[in-house]
Amino acid sequence: MSLPDKNSPTLTLVHPTEEEKLATFKKNGLEWRGALSLEAYIRREHHLADQSHTKDGGISHWILIDSASKDRTILSSCETYRRRALVARNGKVEEVVSHGIGSVFCAPECRKRGYAGKMMKLLGEELKNHQAKEHGKKNCAFSILYSDIGKKFYTNLGWEPFNSSHIALPAKAKRSETDLENSMPQARPLYAEDLPELCAIDEQRIRRTMLKASSGHRTAVAIIPDIDIINWHHSREEFVGRELHGKVPKIKGAIVGSIPGKRVWCYWTRMFYNEDPKATFENTLHILRLVIEEQGIFDWEKESHNISKKAMAEYIPAIGALFRLAQEEAKEWMMEDVWLWNPTEATIDAVKAVEPEAKVIDRDAESIASLMWYGEKNGDGLVCDYVDWLGNEKYGWC
Repeated sequence: MSLPDKNSPTLTLVHPTEEEKLATFKKNGLEWRGALSLEAYIRREHHLADQSHTKDGGISHWILIDSASKDRTILSSCETYRRRALVARNGKVEEVVSHGIGSVFCAPECRKRGYAGKMMKLLGEELKNHQAKEHGKKNCAFSILYSDIGKKFYTNLGWEPFNSSHIALPAKAKRSETDLENSMPQARPLYAEDLPELCAIDEQRIRRTMLKASSGHRTAVAIIPDIDIINWHHSREEFVGRELHGKVPKIKGAIVGSIPGKRVWCYWTRMFYNEDPKATFENTLHILRLVIEEQGIFDWEKESHNISKKAMAEYIPAIGALFRLAQEEAKEWMMEDVWLWNPTEATIDAVKAVEPEAKVIDRDAESIASLMWYGEKNGDGLVCDYVDWLGNEKYGWC
């Protein structure tokens, strides 16, 4: 097979046919199927493309081809997810169009020829306007991706790395004899029917918080954790749960408290990587989103809003209780551990009350949260010097 040069002017980014899309699934599924058979992996991809988050253009598939070639050899491929997002600047909060990029893949026979880089360069330009006008916007505000090949490759293409850390707890229910753990309240499970109302409350809270997060010349951005994006994650775990265990997970998260405005809750998802349904290695329960409902107490990742230690400390036992229930669910579903991305100081204190040896890990190779900003630039510095990515949690992953 004769392959074109990466700088050929005939290399083109296009949407695949259904037959070509299936061909990409068969290729990348050999490496990404995880705990699933290849046949089940392909069914899962079709299933996930039929969710409320992905229907009606919510997901777009892309392939790089040589337009001068008759056989349309797929040189590289990926997919993008249209995401509702917010941008706060100059005292205003605006809902914008953004895109998340996933499944960047180059088949073995096409690797080390620069095709993935060429595709991403073209895609970065394409996403500036992709689906913006049909949603009443002049252009897209930003795009994100999560690099599994370190920071350099995507940084060179315009997606700058942001904070990518996590704290992990083992999937066990052994209690530590700390005063804080002994004072933890009772966490209650959340089920699918509980989530729409909580997601709506969270979105309104976020819109109010975003105004506070933007000050001076800084801009704040956030992917909205709406019910559609949370359901997409749960559809993924339910499909794999059914394939491996013959049942679907019913408990979707946990909540502490009953008084509106004073509650604390989280949503989670289980990610199965081990083919053996009786083995736990590499299986992880991820906290998708952690919410402290009281306004002004816990402004997302911002720890510098003059929030008193005493005010934050009030919620540490409740957060710890959420993690305790998450550990129990992880153990029930053969997970190795529980992860929370980009923990705040209060969250770290809560985790250590449950697991004193827990440490924050800064990722430098996998799931590197990266953002390309399409808005106005502020000097020659990095985007992260003047843009705050708030809510940089697992729910934004794709």
